[in-house]
Amino acid sequence: MSSSRPVPTDPMGAPPRPRRSLVVSVLIGVAVMAAVDEIVFHQVLHWHHFYDRSTLGVGLLSDGLLHTGELLALVAGFFLFADLRRRRALSAAHAWAGFFLGLGVFQLFDGIVDHKLLRLHQVRYGVDVTPYDWAWNVTGLVLLLIGAALTVRAGRRAARDRSTA
Repeated sequence: MSSSRPVPTDPMGAPPRPRRSLVVSVLIGVAVMAAVDEIVFHQVLHWHHFYDRSTLGVGLLSDGLLHTGELLALVAGFFLFADLRRRRALSAAHAWAGFFLGLGVFQLFDGIVDHKLLRLHQVRYGVDVTPYDWAWNVTGLVLLLIGAALTVRAGRRAARDRSTA
């Protein structure tokens, strides 16, 4: 007869949810990076608006819509995160991995799709954008790689815990 530890569960019997912890935290990471972009680059520095190919009024409206989406994603993400914690089904390692993945996904999507493919806006106007583009996209890539490394580490840790259970 082998001695094995039971998998921790909540009073309702829900097992830990690593994948859900990861996905919920990706949503939070995307929302946080959108907030940083909106607050720092749109409002504080006035470098661009979400959509700069029209009038100032349209640019401000697009910023408001981005801000609305970011806030809705943040609130939804934190409700889902709180539910995982309440059920004791949160995998903290997967949550941190998801958070960094979300930060990087938003940054790279914005830098590649919004800035270059769709040309909704540039990082900054009136300057050579090349160093800004490199800094923007390399930052996103670094955040994404951190998230990927944390995801692998969390997966290995979970597999090791399952094998010793």
